[in-house]
Amino acid sequence: MTDPIADMLTRIRNANTAKHDTVDIPASKMKLSIAKILLDEGYIKSYEVVENGNFKDIRVTLKYGKDKNEKIISGLQRISKPGLRVYASKTDLPKVLGGLGVAIISTNKGVVTDKEARKLGVGGEVLCFVW
Repeated sequence: MTDPIADMLTRIRNANTAKHDTVDIPASKMKLSIAKILLDEGYIKSYEVVENGNFKDIRVTLKYGKDKNEKIISGLQRISKPGLRVYASKTDLPKVLGGLGVAIISTNKGVVTDKEARKLGVGGEVLCFVW
């Protein structure tokens, strides 16, 4: 697998489309910080680290509306890829759907949202958009 973050986003997107309650993703520090941002922004219910033999997985509990027909996550898009890295300076940070969505950015202060990066006054690698 050349792009683990794209794999994580695809697993969440597929589970959301199939209306699953949970999805298991192989764990890493970067994926944990992305899951934390998704939880803080209200896109998922919860996440936990579970043992899977010698490895650890992140079990993400997805969030839906009143009935399961209404999805909270309507889109996930990977921006910076291994073949084409995308960076944004502190003045050029992207806004997703005019501020309705969230851009997840990897900075030297950690993995943060676009709003948090503006507050901190830092730029970095634009990992993905969530709306």
